[in-house]
Amino acid sequence: MYLGKCKEKEAVIWVVLLCFVVVLFSHGFEVEASNEAFKSHQSLLQTKQPYRTGYHFQPIKNWMNGPMYYKGVYHLFYQYNPYSAEWGNITWAHSISYDLVNWVHLDDAISPSEPYDINGCWSGSATILPGEKPVIMYTGGDAQKQQVQNLAVPKNLSDPHLKEWVKLTNNPLMSPVGIDPQNFRDPTTGWLGPDKLWRVIIGSQINDHGTALLYRSHDFVNWTRGEIPLHHSNKTKMWECPDFYPVSVGGKNGVDTNVLSGDIKHVLKASFNDHDHYIMGKYDPKTDGFVVESDFMEKGLEFRYDYGNFYASKTFYDGGRKRRILWGWILEADSKSDDINKGWSGLQSFPRRILLGENGRQLVQWPIQEIEQLRSKQVNLFNKELKGVSVHEIEEITASQADVEISFNVTNLEEVDLISPDEVDPQLLCTQNGASKRGNIGPFGLLVLASKDLAEQTAIFFRIFKGQHDNYVVLMCSDQTRSSLRAEVTKSTYGAFVDVDPRIESISLRSLIDHSIVESFGGEGRACITARVYPKLAIDEGAHLYAFNNGTQSVTITSLSAWSMKNAQIFPIQKRRKKKPLNHLMN
Repeated sequence: MYLGKCKEKEAVIWVVLLCFVVVLFSHGFEVEASNEAFKSHQSLLQTKQPYRTGYHFQPIKNWMNGPMYYKGVYHLFYQYNPYSAEWGNITWAHSISYDLVNWVHLDDAISPSEPYDINGCWSGSATILPGEKPVIMYTGGDAQKQQVQNLAVPKNLSDPHLKEWVKLTNNPLMSPVGIDPQNFRDPTTGWLGPDKLWRVIIGSQINDHGTALLYRSHDFVNWTRGEIPLHHSNKTKMWECPDFYPVSVGGKNGVDTNVLSGDIKHVLKASFNDHDHYIMGKYDPKTDGFVVESDFMEKGLEFRYDYGNFYASKTFYDGGRKRRILWGWILEADSKSDDINKGWSGLQSFPRRILLGENGRQLVQWPIQEIEQLRSKQVNLFNKELKGVSVHEIEEITASQADVEISFNVTNLEEVDLISPDEVDPQLLCTQNGASKRGNIGPFGLLVLASKDLAEQTAIFFRIFKGQHDNYVVLMCSDQTRSSLRAEVTKSTYGAFVDVDPRIESISLRSLIDHSIVESFGGEGRACITARVYPKLAIDEGAHLYAFNNGTQSVTITSLSAWSMKNAQIFPIQKRRKKKPLNHLMN
């Protein structure tokens, strides 16, 4: 992703480097923080940080690039400015993990140093070539401020942590010939066709139309642009951070990017209009044709990974556990001055497993199972009636850092409100029908990061409507209009329709609450909404959690389980010297 339009809003980084004195051992090297880093970390700890998350990955600068699973180690590369709180010096940082929960920061992988990337090392992807040889293809801002595509390879393949990377002398490998040089970026993970040629796509805009340019290569170094793009749309403009990968039809496992046959569909994701949109279809690897089931921005069929604050995402295939994992970049929603005062800006979503839903029409997402190792104190509730206009506090857990799963059952569906067939914008519906607007059935759901007196609250809730064909429509909303008494923060309302039939199944909600982020999954992951909130009262011990029903009719909580969440271990590192393995400390 290119900074361009983001320069004014999201260009702030941690001013101090989070390091502390801790010794970690990892497959033959010891990691120590320097004394200077320790002092910086202690200084930050003495500053009140109510919005700092406990179990979400927060890098020094957090534009998503190339996550990768390689020989038992997860690698996360991300963009940041290592020198200041202002835009510039965009660098690929590098962190590793054995469980996608606890992380160790390594030295930067790629920094601006050559004419082809001197103005920044922008987004890209990692690909594993034959012989288990990983490579990184990334967009560089060259000396003429054009966007070009470059390649970097590990300096030492025998290093299991791939700490050092070197750039090819052949760079740049692709230049914007006949293409707008400011709209040519974000290469995908490559895949190998039946003709033994590698393919990647690059996000672009041609004639004001969003486009996925297709390139082919026999050696991943010399590339030829295809005469026909993989796909384009006249309803969108520039496509950032495209992604292209197969999903299994009817299967429960993820599919490697190089799988091109069998009972699969292909997903094309593009980031535009501040959201990550996707379409699905059949890809012909012989002709590189991609026939879509429905196109971007078609009325009533607009699919997104997440309907809230979620952008520039990237998936990768985890061969160790046969799953595809999705990560997204979560922006701040306060001011630039707030970010500078905090000393940091932005974070990653918690990793999600992504696969094709049972209906075959849309993707479903769910937090990876490893999150359960962070669960501690648990409370449960079963078959609790929530009468109309009532709240029920969920006590005895840490409400500012929690994982909550709740299911509702609605029996009196004849009382639901009607919905017009013209009302197809879920965000508009949620804005017009917020948590405080009473209906017959709903709103009902959770009030998270709420103050004791409910002056502050973030509501994640459902409403049920009846359509013109006697079908039921379930609307999921995330309402931040009362999330904070602070006037200067953004308080958005997000909405999505959930493909749930309340006549035959419960309506479920899972929310990951982590101080200033709330990730919510409706209908077992059929709709996802992420929000950033900055309460003034509902912070740390002042945060409360409630189940609520603001409709006139009762609903039943069939089950509720909530857990306090422990902190993930994320160790920023400055110095390394050879020693012993650290695997047991990473578990």
